Amino acid sequence: MSSGPTVTRESVTVSAVVADGLFTRSLNFLERTRATSFFSLAALAVYLGWIGREGRQISAGEGLGYWLGVTGGTLMVALLLYSVRKRIPLLRKLGPTRHWFRMHMSLGIIGPIIILYHSNFQVGSINSQVALYCTLLVAASGVVGRYFYAKIHNGLYGSSTSLRQLVRTVEASKQSSRRTPGLNAEVREQLASLAETALKRPETLGTSALAPVWLGFKTRWLYWQMRSIAYRNIDELAESSAVARQHRARLRRTTRQYLRRRLGEIRKVAQFGFFEKLFSLWHIIHVPFFLMMVLSALVHVLAVHMY
Repeated sequence: MSSGPTVTRESVTVSAVVADGLFTRSLNFLERTRATSFFSLAALAVYLGWIGREGRQISAGEGLGYWLGVTGGTLMVALLLYSVRKRIPLLRKLGPTRHWFRMHMSLGIIGPIIILYHSNFQVGSINSQVALYCTLLVAASGVVGRYFYAKIHNGLYGSSTSLRQLVRTVEASKQSSRRTPGLNAEVREQLASLAETALKRPETLGTSALAPVWLGFKTRWLYWQMRSIAYRNIDELAESSAVARQHRARLRRTTRQYLRRRLGEIRKVAQFGFFEKLFSLWHIIHVPFFLMMVLSALVHVLAVHMY
């Protein structure tokens, strides 16, 4: 009489490790694609609402349409909680900033979509048109701000990447270059000069926009020049050292990786200044947009209930 397959402790352990690895990778994938998935669902909701507008019997002034307007307007007013939380020390203890920012971004997208359904994707009176357009303007401005925010932060909801942190990264790389075979004084001086140029804070938006473009071309051109010098140094070292000759390919690969990483860091420093300028300018523009939306919404609500 044959028995079934024997389940050993080792097989159970291996299965648990595999399952845990799959679960971890799934969570990481969801974390990376969360923003993309959210905006994709938002775009789908707008598309479905637009193509189905003729078949829906929704009146903005009564029934479901009215309460959709109340809900959407309430969510847009709730956006103020993020700003209030930053300015009142007592509220800063209510959860980390990234969760509040996530809520702020989500409400800034969900609110306008509900308002679009409230209006059934149609414009009515002048005051309702102004309120709708201001709401959509704030939503679009928020999406642009989210892009700038992501460029100057470690991840969308992470802590702010200060220029000092980037400087430390470049300085650490400068120290490691002395231990990288093939990078002689000439190459190190070129890298240090590029880093100092990137670390200079641009005074205007125009100069901050040109700096990453110019450094982008320059670093990519210098990469081939530096790599050629490094290869020549490694070949000279290999002629006098059997160990270097044996590991010549690995030394070349390590040098290439270092140069790419270091030059990429320099480009990142230059881009930081540009996006920091853009984010400051965006914030100056975004606040008046939000105030316009609040004012137009108040006028719209008063007009609806008075007339």
